[in-house]
Amino acid sequence: MSEIRWIEAGTDQSAQWHSENGMPAPRRVVVADDRMRADTAYRLACEGTAMLWRGDFHNARQLLQAMSRRADRKGLQQGATPAESFHLHRRARGQRARTLSMLLVLLEHDYTIALRRSPDVRRACTETYGPPERPSVISLRELLGVIGSSQWRRKGVEVPALGARLHPHYGVFSPVRGEYVNLVAQAPLPLPTSDRGPGPRTAFDLGTGTGVLAAVLAHRGIERVVATDTNPRALACARENVRRLDMARRIEVVSADLFPPGRADLVVCNPPWIPARPTSSIEQGVYDPESRMLRGFLYGLADHLEPGGEGWLILSDLAEHLGLRPRRELLATLDAARLRVVDKSDVRPRHPRVSDAADPLHAARSVEVTSLWRLTAARSPVSAS
Repeated sequence: MSEIRWIEAGTDQSAQWHSENGMPAPRRVVVADDRMRADTAYRLACEGTAMLWRGDFHNARQLLQAMSRRADRKGLQQGATPAESFHLHRRARGQRARTLSMLLVLLEHDYTIALRRSPDVRRACTETYGPPERPSVISLRELLGVIGSSQWRRKGVEVPALGARLHPHYGVFSPVRGEYVNLVAQAPLPLPTSDRGPGPRTAFDLGTGTGVLAAVLAHRGIERVVATDTNPRALACARENVRRLDMARRIEVVSADLFPPGRADLVVCNPPWIPARPTSSIEQGVYDPESRMLRGFLYGLADHLEPGGEGWLILSDLAEHLGLRPRRELLATLDAARLRVVDKSDVRPRHPRVSDAADPLHAARSVEVTSLWRLTAARSPVSAS
């Protein structure tokens, strides 16, 4: 962790700087309080000057909201292609995030906040950052995300396919888009034959996140599921959810880059859907640079399937509508990986952005389809449809 420095009451001050997104410590820091006007705060933030808040905590939240409204006034270029709109939108969102991250708060050595009307954030910060070590400075925007994540972690997310709740951790993609979970819950299971009869006995869930798909597979009767991930927070989250669901004897959560050792009757993968670089930990569930995870799954699938087994690819076509990955590229990868499409099930998302005409990417989101591709190993390349 780096240090952040500022001058307060004529004295040089310093603390540990912390940013989950890897944002460097601001070089210029001024002390701000309730007298700070929103226009001034927004101008300072745009100029790269951070503000360490010393006023009322609720007033800081209101100031951040006012800065957010100013940052949202900029529109996208008219007449841009879908791909151009996407990149302009991401660039604008990145600039917005950097600007709003310039309002800072100091966490004391025990994660308390010495501001008027400040909430008790000790539990939320301990869940996210681990035990406190020394005073640290973070952006108010990140702190509010930590608080919100802690509330979701305690409350949980209802998963109808399980008849239970899952509890996402900070930085782990929450299964709020239930359409892909329902696809896995409803797709016909493969029928490989073993000495105990037909049907899948083993399954891999690659990139498990909260463990939701591994839990759905176990709920459907698969005897042994190996769930993998590389994100330590996702591994801890999945293990906690597996214990809560009393599935620890059937689901093993392991750290692995995609495939664990061995073969399975069923291999499920829900890779990030957009081939672009993530800018934060939570975005790793959405953005897959150069389709690395997608390609890794497809090219490694045949070598990890038992005879008669299937691979299930859950993928949105949003990238196609944005002009970022044409369908022919996906089909060519299936051919090159010597995979055959058994079937494909489609569902339209129901999240609020689908009907939000003000969303800069509404044209693409309004026609988005999420699909479950059932794949098997082919002896020779076979074109998919």
